[in-house]
Amino acid sequence: MTDIAVTSPIERIARVIAAEALSVNGEGQDSSAGGEVDAVWREEVDRAVAVLKTLREPTPEMVQAGHGAGGDPAEIWSTMVRAAIEETV
Repeated sequence: MTDIAVTSPIERIARVIAAEALSVNGEGQDSSAGGEVDAVWREEVDRAVAVLKTLREPTPEMVQAGHGAGGDPAEIWSTMVRAAIEETV
């Protein structure tokens, strides 16, 4: 079963963008960036919206993956997004 998120996709994406910039796990210097991310993620909302807008139209690979996921909309969406992540550029 696919987990259902409790925060909006925009917030989650914005937090990831902020964390990437701040954390040593990304391109930042902070070994514990959680508090900083909490303070600045709202500054990344415009970028998050831009990222989310790119997912409005699925690729053929995403559609194919969605067809194979069954009838659960959450599972279909998750499967399609996973297919998009696995596509090569």
